[in-house]
This record gives sequence, C-alpha cells and structure tokens, in this order.
Amino acid sequence: MNTFTFKRKVNYYECDRMGITHHSNYIRFMEEARIELLDEYGYGFERMEAEGISSPVVSVSVEYRKPTTFRDEIRIEVYTKNISAVKLTFGYLMYVDDKLVCKAESVHCFFDNGRPACIEERFADLYPRLIALTDK
Repeated sequence: MNTFTFKRKVNYYECDRMGITHHSNYIRFMEEARIELLDEYGYGFERMEAEGISSPVVSVSVEYRKPTTFRDEIRIEVYTKNISAVKLTFGYLMYVDDKLVCKAESVHCFFDNGRPACIEERFADLYPRLIALTDK
C-alpha cells in the first residue's frame, strides 16, 4: 500500500494527568498529517480557500491500540481508503517504534463555492495522486 508519511512528537500539554496522550489529540494529529499531504500535493488550504473550495469532515472513526506519552514520535501513514465522486475517506495508521498505536479514518466531502464538487473533475491533477494512495 502506498502511503504519505508524517511525523510529529507528542507535546507535554497534549497529555492527561496520567501522562498519556489525551484521546482528542489524535484527531488533531490526523488533521496535521492531512494538511501536510495536501500541501505536498499542491492543494493546501490556502489554495483551496482562494479557489472557493471547502472540505468539511463528514465523520471520524478512531481505534486506540496502545497509549503514547510525552516526547513519543508518532509516525502517521496516510492513505486513501475510499474515493467516490464527492466523498473522500482517508485512512491513518499511527506508529511509535513500529508498533501500531492508533488506526483511524476521516470522511470528507468537497464544495466549490457552496455546491458539491466532483473530486475527479474539480481536482484533475490531485485526483490521480489520491488514487495512487488508495488501499487496494
């Protein structure tokens, strides 16, 4: 499976009183990885917003496998789990020292100036790159 890799360290303020990364932060980590992927592919949020594109999150699913703690470096592997005309599902596999700590997905749709946008047509140069990341 082809993936896009993003790495980040857990900050102290992201941990709870037990010293474990608070569960809500994993959704932020997913967003950071997704933003980095889109920037790398030339479709950062600045460009999308300038072109009238919005991409709301439709749903998020997270499965926590092992806890992470302050200063752990999390490697996030992002891939395209599913893509249809108007919806895109990203998958995320998060690792610390090659141990799976979290498995997640986020579903997004796209709007062009408030109207649903067909991903393949509206993002003709991005679409093949997303297809290349598809979990086959």
